[in-house]
Amino acid sequence: MATITRRFGSFLVLAVSAVAIGTPAQAQNATMTPIPMPGQADAILLGTGTLPGAGAPESWYHQYGKSFARNVSVATLTPFLPDPSKATGTAVIVAPGGGFRTLMMSYEGVDVAKRLNQMGVDAFVLKYRTTYVGTEANPQTGQDVRAMAGADGQQAVRVVRQHAAEFGVLPNRIGMIGYSAGGAVLLSAVYGPAEGRPDFAMPIYAAGASSTPPPDGAPPLFIAVAADDQSVGYQGSVDLFLAWRKANVPVELHVFQTGRHGFGTKGGGADHYLDRVEEWLKVNGWLGPAKTGPSASHQ
Repeated sequence: MATITRRFGSFLVLAVSAVAIGTPAQAQNATMTPIPMPGQADAILLGTGTLPGAGAPESWYHQYGKSFARNVSVATLTPFLPDPSKATGTAVIVAPGGGFRTLMMSYEGVDVAKRLNQMGVDAFVLKYRTTYVGTEANPQTGQDVRAMAGADGQQAVRVVRQHAAEFGVLPNRIGMIGYSAGGAVLLSAVYGPAEGRPDFAMPIYAAGASSTPPPDGAPPLFIAVAADDQSVGYQGSVDLFLAWRKANVPVELHVFQTGRHGFGTKGGGADHYLDRVEEWLKVNGWLGPAKTGPSASHQ
């Protein structure tokens, strides 16, 4: 597949075929295998600052055939762009999970971005700030790192919306999908200030889902979770669905019989949740043709 480039302000960003996180054969088991931090020349700095008291450099590793990042002290967005002939004018920010201690950058990041690109969606993988992991005393004591991660999610929406024309997407078609802790980051954006709020959102086995009423101007939601989720459970997702229904805000809920947290148990409906996401995006018109074109040429 040919590499496609598109200019974004002062950044030259790469299409999905140009950015990948490999998985060496020796990293398919439970062993944590350190790997070099992938090149991120195309990453967009969010400008939320360096995490105060960050005690270790950012590091990456493979485990169970997946790539993770930890000790993230500076938040970024990495663009993954669809083939221009398929572009719909819709963008989605992807927030991986990992308990605020790690970020599952492949399974809940790059892999999701690639699937969104197949739908014609511009995807932006969010690397938000995380809590310290190490053997020394925690240098972040007294800091609310989760709130900082939530602020990173809000800023990600602002950045993509402010530069929407440069990507050829519509500023009112900026969505967000978030997994586990990334779902909590998503909810921070959903409940936050309007300028940092996505136009639609997809909390997937989201931490922090609850019956809190939606804010004025709340976006439509697609919610997915497994009935046997052993980590966050399913009740919060159900409560979130009911809160949106009570407020008469569009919402869809899938509680899959099996899948457990992370949808790692295969063989059930959760295996195909992104197909359900695609259907939902189509139903709501977000995969229809864009009504504006990119301001920069493709090469």
